[in-house]
Amino acid sequence: MTNTIKNFKEAKRWQKRHNAHAPQIGELAPDFELRDVEGNHPVRLSNFQGQKPVALVFGSFT
Repeated sequence: MTNTIKNFKEAKRWQKRHNAHAPQIGELAPDFELRDVEGNHPVRLSNFQGQKPVALVFGSFT
């Protein structure tokens, strides 16, 4: 997404447009792969299936 959502109405329109692609309550999250903190080893969400819940935090920490 290249633009910043500037107000609530715009955010709700964006959510309505993209919500069909989001997992629904009770569905498994789509599998994906990221690198570890050092960027060396790939980690897949499916590696944690059946274990404790996984929390993902995205954002800019600058």
